[in-house]
Amino acid sequence: AGFALSVLFHVTRTEVCPASCNCKSLGEMKGLHVDCSSRKLTEVPALPVSTKRLYLHNNSLTSVPPGALDSVRSLEEVRMSDNPWNCDCHILYLKLWLEDISAASLESTRCASPAPVRMKPLRQLTGNELGVCNRLLPIKCLEFFWRDLILIAGTIITLILVAWALKFSKKLVCQIKLRGKLLGRHNSKNH
Repeated sequence: AGFALSVLFHVTRTEVCPASCNCKSLGEMKGLHVDCSSRKLTEVPALPVSTKRLYLHNNSLTSVPPGALDSVRSLEEVRMSDNPWNCDCHILYLKLWLEDISAASLESTRCASPAPVRMKPLRQLTGNELGVCNRLLPIKCLEFFWRDLILIAGTIITLILVAWALKFSKKLVCQIKLRGKLLGRHNSKNH
């Protein structure tokens, strides 16, 4: 019963219309029309999973956190224009998401800042214009490189030590056996 209640809670929670939006049913099993336009929103609200049409235009949105729109998988229409989008490295999630969902919305969504890309459509942004991404990537790569290098060096040193210990232990075993044989011969000669 607890599992059924938690599933029911999850379904109803993800199907609740955000307080800052107006939702209309598109008919039974056809999804929702979610209108969040012109509400002075500064962040994207939690959206119902069954959202088919999403209107977020004419707000104060500057970016969308990665993953914020992943739950709405069956969108047919989305509008995001007329927001002061900050087209730095953090806009990459929205750009890639719109490339998959709506070419028309990608074309009409324009940057407000920084100055070099002001009024440029999100679709036309290049990797060079997202300069922060270019600077972040090598640093992260170097961090992984040094971490991996240390792990590899540690593994090699461990293997060398194990091989040396095995070699030393074989010598020790051989010496013990040899001494045992010599002692055995020595004792047999004395008797």
